[in-house]
Amino acid sequence: MLRVVKLGGSLHDSPRLSDWLDALARAGGRIVLVPGGGPFADAVRAAQGRLGFSDTTAHRMALLAMEQYGLMLCDLNPDLRPVGNPQAITAAVARGLTPVWLPSAMCLGAQDIPENWSVTSDSLAVWLAHHLGAEAMALVKHRRDDVKSLQAMVEAGQLDRQFTGFAARFAKPVRILGHDDPDALDAWLASPVVATLPKPQIPCVL
Repeated sequence: MLRVVKLGGSLHDSPRLSDWLDALARAGGRIVLVPGGGPFADAVRAAQGRLGFSDTTAHRMALLAMEQYGLMLCDLNPDLRPVGNPQAITAAVARGLTPVWLPSAMCLGAQDIPENWSVTSDSLAVWLAHHLGAEAMALVKHRRDDVKSLQAMVEAGQLDRQFTGFAARFAKPVRILGHDDPDALDAWLASPVVATLPKPQIPCVL
């Protein structure tokens, strides 16, 4: 069974980025990687603030920002492969590679994805996990505070406003991994999936 891992865009300038890419490459055949937007999404936010274009346009530009970050990651590690649809994901996994999801092809026009800033790459990662039937997912976050639930992370601004709704629909375990511990990925992949999460107050494992 596949698992989904979202790599935060804030790691773009982390000294541990190459370590994370190595760990993600070692997990080839077992995971799908969802890239954050990083500085590319920040540029979209800044441009919208200056020029005032619509949230719908900003959302579509932010999808492309995720793709820019994803393409950069693939260029930095040859065992990562850019993919845009479930068929390409399946092919990359079958070759023992780590597919890096480029979301535009699947997300543009999707009726269940609001086209505004209430949805970020975090929610899109759990959306993908649901659509792929993944057994679990993890978010690699630059900050990993000791919170008790995903809702607490939403309230602290560490997850977007739509995340708990998407996570409730996924209804499977969500793990938070700290950016400074790439070895945690191997441990998480080796651990069994133990439970389906309750929908009202979804706990996260730190």
